[in-house]
Amino acid sequence: MLSHHQIISRRLLLSVAGLGLLSATACQSSVPSPGDGAGAGAAKGGSAGATPGAAPASTPAVNAPSPLLSPGPPQPRRVTNPLFSLAADDKLVALTIDDGPDPANTPEVLSILQNYGIRATFFLIGENAARQAGLVKEIAAHGHHIANHTWSHPDLRGLAESKVRDELQRTSDLLHDTTGRTPTWFRAPGGDWSDVSLQVSAALGMRPMGWSVDPQDWARPGTSKITTRVLQAIGPGSIVLNHDGGGDRSQTIAALRSYLPVLIDEGYRFTAPQ
Repeated sequence: MLSHHQIISRRLLLSVAGLGLLSATACQSSVPSPGDGAGAGAAKGGSAGATPGAAPASTPAVNAPSPLLSPGPPQPRRVTNPLFSLAADDKLVALTIDDGPDPANTPEVLSILQNYGIRATFFLIGENAARQAGLVKEIAAHGHHIANHTWSHPDLRGLAESKVRDELQRTSDLLHDTTGRTPTWFRAPGGDWSDVSLQVSAALGMRPMGWSVDPQDWARPGTSKITTRVLQAIGPGSIVLNHDGGGDRSQTIAALRSYLPVLIDEGYRFTAPQ
């Protein structure tokens, strides 16, 4: 008959042996089997890389890759709000020109900008760019930014996503084919943004740009009024809106000749945001 001391000793030995077996089983389970590195077998529920006696497909295998380590679906491009002004605390501003190119107005605008050594951003309408490919190339050759202003200048707020994508994609493709540059900026006609247009432009690799100074030159209020509105509203970081398309822009052209030298004399510098 075993003594009390012998019973306790046997219990200790059995406990130690049990712990050893559990430890060995855990170590064996933590060793990945060949082929599990890509997680292909686990993802498809097949037996690729499985060891004999593995659990059925309906039961997760012990050595399945952690979901945290598995590559997920591609993340959508982050949608940003329109840029309305530059992050500048000095007299750095951006000049933007919309609705061209126009065979009568755009060459005049290019000549003025070249005279003062100013780089601008031209938001081009696809339909106009298709008819004036030579002017599109000339704008790019002068070092100005080429930007997307839709294909037909619609109000994007009432359009389905497929139509918005067509308006933007066609324009970007045309501008790239014409200049070799893919537009990185997009402006909604009239500044009428929508969640859909912001999402589509982001998916196409473009950022939205608005403006902070609008002299409403599109309404042809008169050269002096356009000039006064720009000079009174402009400040460090301003984005100025003008138009070289959409009709008679002789007032805008005259206003550019009037207010640009004044701004330069006041120490303003011009940039085309990257």
